[in-house]
Amino acid sequence: MDIFLSAFDDVPDPRAENARHDLGELLVIAFVSVLCGATSCAEMAAFGRAKERVFNGFLKLKHAIPSHDTFSAVFRMIDPKALDAAFGRVLADVAALLREGDVIAIDCKALRGARDRGESARTRMMVSAYAARLRLTLATVAADQGRELDAGLEVLGLIALKGKVVTADALHCNRRTVAAIMDGGGDYCLALKANQDSLLSDARSCFGKAETDHPAVRQQDTGHGRKETRSGLVVSAKGLAEHHEFPGLKAFGRIEAHRETSGKAQTETRYFALSWVREPAAFMAAVRAHWGIENALHWQLDVSFREDAARNRKDNGPANIAILRRRALDLARRDISKGSLSIKLKRAG
Repeated sequence: MDIFLSAFDDVPDPRAENARHDLGELLVIAFVSVLCGATSCAEMAAFGRAKERVFNGFLKLKHAIPSHDTFSAVFRMIDPKALDAAFGRVLADVAALLREGDVIAIDCKALRGARDRGESARTRMMVSAYAARLRLTLATVAADQGRELDAGLEVLGLIALKGKVVTADALHCNRRTVAAIMDGGGDYCLALKANQDSLLSDARSCFGKAETDHPAVRQQDTGHGRKETRSGLVVSAKGLAEHHEFPGLKAFGRIEAHRETSGKAQTETRYFALSWVREPAAFMAAVRAHWGIENALHWQLDVSFREDAARNRKDNGPANIAILRRRALDLARRDISKGSLSIKLKRAG
């Protein structure tokens, strides 16, 4: 745990000088408790007391285990950005394994339980940058309702983009975001919808002009009572970057999906703005990789860490504890032993 204590030394302590509990030790107890299933400050304190003999083996604990009120007060005060940066330093050796062309997915997740009565379920959110192949959260920024775009730009500024492919939904398909990606030396594959109506119209026109023998890829998946067929196509967007003042735009991608579930058929067509011209298979792989942030991050946070049920609501508390959950998931995935994530978390406790 020395590496965590060293990293937490860089987290500014906003408490008075006479605070009883060492901040680094408190954060270690909180992180280990979340890794072992704690979902609230009360559970952190209870876990700490139950495992006090273990913690005494590597922490000083001059004033024993902090109370749940102390955990709550600290998480309401400390800076979430500083806490996430500390974890980033701990996991820097894993992040260094990123390769040229790796997909970094940007997406937002609501903290549905972190709201007062009458507030929207999307009042508090976290925007994350997720390395799809490594299944690693690279950075996370808190975003109140309406700030998802700004938070997304902030996240992009915290990570090394050179040689990477950034994927995101249509909210982030805008001039500010693509300029930030290009300035960082990255490429983009962004969902294109009606919020960029003129650009979408030109994309459809480009596909309408494509030759019938234009290179395309067809993929098929079957499972869970569903059969899905997808076809992918990439066409040039020559001259449209200047026309739309859309930095880096070189191509459009299109995926047509046909699903059959329980005898019911559904067809969907999705368009994407691309800063590179690749084979359709590479384009479809990038789009597929983006869904890792939903399936491997957001879904696991709700199922294994019960994030949607968490009721931390005050000040920085929701964001800080959300960061602990994401980094606990990162660490749990470094365990290569057999067993589901749920089993590994229970084994950790």
